[in-house]
Formats: sequence, C-alpha cells, structure tokens
Amino acid sequence: MVRQWVPVSTSPKGRLALRAVSLFGARPFDEVTVGELAAAADVTTGAIYHHFGSKLGLYSFVRADVEQRLLDRLEGALAARATIGSSAAISAALEVGFDFAVRESFVRILGAAPMESEVDRVAQVLGESVEPASPVLGRLLAAVWREAVTSVAEGGSADEARAALRSFQLRD
Repeated sequence: MVRQWVPVSTSPKGRLALRAVSLFGARPFDEVTVGELAAAADVTTGAIYHHFGSKLGLYSFVRADVEQRLLDRLEGALAARATIGSSAAISAALEVGFDFAVRESFVRILGAAPMESEVDRVAQVLGESVEPASPVLGRLLAAVWREAVTSVAEGGSADEARAALRSFQLRD
C-alpha cells in the first residue's frame, strides 16, 4: 500500500496523528476525548475537524497507518517462513504481530475489530495464507490474535497471552 501522505510531526495534522496513535493505542476509542486529543497535539479542537472531519476520521486515519505496519510484519513473517509449512508460518506471523502490538503499545487500537464499514485486512491476509485459502479461517485467526492483544490491553500478562497464541495451532 502506498501512503498518500506522510505526517510531518511539526505540522498540526502531523502532531494530531502522532498523539492520536499514542492515545488510541493505549485506551479505547470511546474513552479518548476530542479535547484530550487537541490538547496533546497543542492544537484547537477545530483542527481535528479541519484535517480529519471528526474524531472517528482521525481514529480511522491512525488505525489504517498502524494496521498497515502490522500487515507489513505479518506478510514479512509469512514470506520468510513459507518453507516451513503454512500452519507454522501462520503461528510465527501471529507471534510477530503480537510482539509488535505489545512493544509499540498499540494493543487497544489493534485489539479492536475494524469498524463495521471497514474491511478486516488482518483477516484477509491470514485467510489467504492458509491452504486452501479460507476467509472464515482468516476471521477466526484474526479474532484469536485480537483476543490475545486485548488481554494485554486489559492488564493481562503478555507472556501468558503469547503462550496461548503458541498453543493455538493449525494442522497442515
């Protein structure tokens, strides 16, 4: 995916995007206020509406960015481990993605399922990676992965969640 715009961190739009990633990564969408986002970026609330149309527009923007970073890692892990069998590659990819979400503190934003109007790109990638390709299995794998990430967001142990992901295995 080619980005249409890369935020310049010193611009109001860039500051909003960078602060929103941090706030939405740590807390659920409903708990982050427009005023809090504006204050964190040192802009007026009007800047959110000017640049993104709404709080949801800002959330969608940063979620797409963070999700693309996750997908890049998942696809890289799947490609690098393609010779070990699809189930082992998928398990490895799930763990790589989990470690990324936890390390970067994106557990809330990536643990949440996409909004109803959005395509679940994580489920698509995972569903296309199993043999034979299966959209249903892709959705199940994405749900298991998100539950592990969400457990960390809710204060659970990352080690326990990672161990649970490792114990979830597919058969080739």
